Parts: sequence; structure tokens; C-alpha cells
Amino acid sequence: MIGELVRSRRIFDGRILGLRVDDVRLPSGELSRREVVEHPGAVAIVAFKDKENIIMIKQLRHAVDGWLLEIPAGTLERNETPRRCATRELIEETGFKAGRMKKMFSCYIAPGYSNELIHEFLATDLTYVGQHTESDEFVRTVTMTIREAAERIVTGRIKDAKTICGILYITRISKETTRWITSK
Repeated sequence: MIGELVRSRRIFDGRILGLRVDDVRLPSGELSRREVVEHPGAVAIVAFKDKENIIMIKQLRHAVDGWLLEIPAGTLERNETPRRCATRELIEETGFKAGRMKKMFSCYIAPGYSNELIHEFLATDLTYVGQHTESDEFVRTVTMTIREAAERIVTGRIKDAKTICGILYITRISKETTRWITSK
């Protein structure tokens, strides 16, 4: 841990999130208070229907009071591996099962106040097996080209961080990943 934990208080324990308030002594010697959202971790999936088209979802998000265009994603269940979670969430949210799944990277979503680590996967060789959303999820699937998704990021129509990270990783960063998508 960076700094010394002086005191920690649990404020809230919910179905998905916990909240604690930590008093820490910083390396400078000063005392500081930190509010920390505890999260079990999550996955997100860039799912290629074919070599150019990806499956995305439009999901109603209460916290932002509207619909967001996102890549499929979900929260890790207790003792669940990220790969198993990605397989489960892809089927639940889109109805597609991946023939091939590859982990791309992991990243913290908001490390200034949360410990949520999200694991991003690439899915290919999709087979439709039926969508199984939860009763409190309002999700519509959308198919678009990876290029169109990247353009929607640039124009501000995609605002979801995990989606931006996954799409930009595919389109801008990883030539190895691009080769993996197009090979069989």
C-alpha cells in the first residue's frame, strides 16, 4: 500500500458495490481521507460477428439517465474467472457464444476512487445461441463495423470508457490482435 492506513470504516455494502472511507498517512507525512468504491471486477468483450462487423449493445443506464452504446460487459461473480465471466456475459447480453476468446488487456476504470479492474476480451467465431438478459436489464443488440464504432468515439456518440478502450485497442494499438481476428 502506498502510505500507511491509519483507519478504515465501512460505509455501505450493496449487492455489487461496497464503500469505505480510509484515513491514510501519505508518503509526505500528511493525513488524507480517501473514499474507496470496492468492486469485484468486470469484463468487457469486443465481439466480431465477421472480419469487419462487431456486436454492440444499446443499454439503458439509470446513472446517466439514458441509453449508452457499449460493448457487452458484466460484473464478475464470486470465484468466477474473467474468461468464464466474459463467456457468460456475451451470451446473456447478445445471445452469441464465442468459438474463440482472447484476453486483450486489463485496466482500472476510475482508480481515483474505485478498485474496479476490468478485463477486456476479444471474441470471434460467434454462434447465436439465444439472448438471456436479466429482468432488470434493458438491452438491444446492434451490429456495426469496427470503423463505424471508432468514428462514433471520435464524434462523441460513444461515451462509455470500457467501450472506448476496447475499440481503440483493436483499431489503433494491436496489430497482433488484428492478425488474430483475420486468421483461422
